Amino acid sequence: MAITSIRFDETPRILRLLSLADDCLILGHRTSEWTGRAPTLEEELALANIALDLIGQARSLYQATGLDEDSLAYLRDPPQFRNALIAELPNGDFAFTIARLFLVSAASDLTWRAAASSDDPDVAAIAAKAEKEIAYHVRYAAEWLIRLGDGTEESHRRAQEAIDTLWPYTGEITDDRVAWSAIVDPILTRATLTRPVDGWMQSGGRSGRHTEHLGRLLAEMQILPRSYPGATW
Repeated sequence: MAITSIRFDETPRILRLLSLADDCLILGHRTSEWTGRAPTLEEELALANIALDLIGQARSLYQATGLDEDSLAYLRDPPQFRNALIAELPNGDFAFTIARLFLVSAASDLTWRAAASSDDPDVAAIAAKAEKEIAYHVRYAAEWLIRLGDGTEESHRRAQEAIDTLWPYTGEITDDRVAWSAIVDPILTRATLTRPVDGWMQSGGRSGRHTEHLGRLLAEMQILPRSYPGATW
């Protein structure tokens, strides 16, 4: 049985909710891929809990659209997703995952703090819980980035390479570059990492233009509901 993508009216409110939700879902899925592969059991548990936080935020945001949450997660094609490109990039090594988590979480921290006073009661309620979770994500990733950057020659090299690679993707994750930099820059300094120069930035995720990595991720994530339409478990 062929499955067609879910169709819905892309109102400004729904598109905003999807941007937030898709960031959480895709980064949550990427983070969950460390389960069974993290450097230590402690970090495996921490990353798994962070992934659960993100997926829980995504679920709440999908519910706030008034549409079916499972259909939004499992029956949309890549061009219908509105996540920032940085979230869909493969995990790479541990330094890459930590650097991405820190850069994105710093932006999310600003987003949720602003959303806590939103006129949209659904968004404000989600933000009240998400704000506390993201504060932990920022702290966890920042502490690890400092350990890696100010650690061995090898860990410093990997952390710097991660920051350099990810930086051109950070233009999509925040509209307030000054406030975001106020969170990011002191941590980079403590980690003895060089902040890349702002320049040309990758874009397209917010309008549905994605890398090839999202299609592969969704193929894995959506295989069961697309193979067995209507099934519940």
